[in-house]
Amino acid sequence: MPNRLFQGVVNQMREATDRVIGVIDESGSIISCSELGLIGEVKKGVIAAGVFNGPQICVDSCTYKAFGDSVHPEYAVFVDGTDEISRNYAGIIAVALDQIKKSNDEKFDRSNFVKNVILDNILPGDIYIKSRELHFNNDASRVVFLIRVTNNTEISVFDVIQNFFPDKSKDYIINVNENDIALVKEVRPNVESKDLEKLAQSICDTLATEFYCNAIVGIGVCVTGIKELARSFKEAQVALEVGKVFDTERSIISYENLGIARLIYQLPTTLCDMFLKEVFKKGSIDSLDQETLFTIQKFFENNLNVSETSRKLFVHRNTLVYRLEKIKKLTGLDLREFDDAIVFKVALMVNKYLNSTPIKY
Repeated sequence: MPNRLFQGVVNQMREATDRVIGVIDESGSIISCSELGLIGEVKKGVIAAGVFNGPQICVDSCTYKAFGDSVHPEYAVFVDGTDEISRNYAGIIAVALDQIKKSNDEKFDRSNFVKNVILDNILPGDIYIKSRELHFNNDASRVVFLIRVTNNTEISVFDVIQNFFPDKSKDYIINVNENDIALVKEVRPNVESKDLEKLAQSICDTLATEFYCNAIVGIGVCVTGIKELARSFKEAQVALEVGKVFDTERSIISYENLGIARLIYQLPTTLCDMFLKEVFKKGSIDSLDQETLFTIQKFFENNLNVSETSRKLFVHRNTLVYRLEKIKKLTGLDLREFDDAIVFKVALMVNKYLNSTPIKY
């Protein structure tokens, strides 16, 4: 593809210059030239002369100027002659071809395409056209992991993640912002959620143990089709945000396992505030002390089983019953009743959500 693009520019330059101009690749082979008969020939000695190692250089009555990658340039312009005009031509043409190459690379870069898809920076009608141009496998199952770095680090987490997943034809690593990196991972159909969580945990563990970098990971739902990647990305974002409110202890949060927390997170805070006032007519939820709230948490964790909860709390059964009666007196809700327990559980989550979120209407 670059050969054809370069040749188009060289053809236009041929009409504006009186010199033979062309482009060589890293092997010294001429891939584009104003003299078409020279294409395919090898410029002997240019590699040894250091054409690709630095600034302009003159070799065998030609002026060369490398361009492309800033560290290891892949191409070099050559202009017949070693005078000032040849040097000026070489510099100008190298800049022009470098810009064309960068534009072409961006246009045909799959990672950039995937980034535009997940960030909604491409029109829906253009997605399939572009995917066909890039020969993108539209039938593969993929999932988005959103990796958020939670501490300052001098390492490039982006480069580390790229080394974890070197197959750029299947997995795509995308810098979303300063702290977030998206991993678009190709997976087998019907992959289980626990397997995705294991993979996410291995990423966090490696970052922590080898690079002293703390991270949390949000996992979207597996999707098929390039257009659906944006949905999986948004789900991974929601997983991180919901986890930040309701489950701050976990480093791996899967959208599929958010449950009712996902619904609460999407409610207007004014509606949540009304709900709390209706549930706690007898008194505010804030009137419950920490010991009582801890008792409630353990009671829920043990499936409303009084005997098991009292054993875990190392208290007598009657002591736990007394505490539950106290809660009923304060709130009007008997946690031993399933319906009341559900209401109270939701109320606790709503209260946590309100305490972490500014009012939105």
